[in-house]
Amino acid sequence: MDGRHSPDGVDALPRAEFAFPGPLRDRLVAAILDGTKTSTSALAAGYEIDNEPLPHEGQRSVVVDSSGQPVAVIEVTGVVVVPLGDVDLHHALDEGEGFTTVHEWRTGHEAFWHSDEVRAELGDPGFTVADDTPVVLERFRLVERLHD
Repeated sequence: MDGRHSPDGVDALPRAEFAFPGPLRDRLVAAILDGTKTSTSALAAGYEIDNEPLPHEGQRSVVVDSSGQPVAVIEVTGVVVVPLGDVDLHHALDEGEGFTTVHEWRTGHEAFWHSDEVRAELGDPGFTVADDTPVVLERFRLVERLHD
């Protein structure tokens, strides 16, 4: 079942919001739409604080752009939780953000996870990550573009 054929359409699907609205989200959404982004990373703590279940294989969601408009449907193809220090190059490359090493990936993600916005969401103004910080690594596939 895809968004066009489901009884409630994409409105019935959970929203997939990558980063915060703005230039980073715009880049991530573009990478999903062009097929270069097929994985993403999130802090396990974010799911715990929001009391949300982890994504699961087969789950579909609607990707929204910076203006909150639905642009695509994606489907989860795999989820693992690993310590930050165990993220591998394959995952880093599949994030589609142009990282060529795990060090680049980690530097970029640490900057985001240490941002005021993420710290505010976590309710911890001094939050920092370490090698043992649990990270949710999600793989997905583009199911449908909602606009051309």
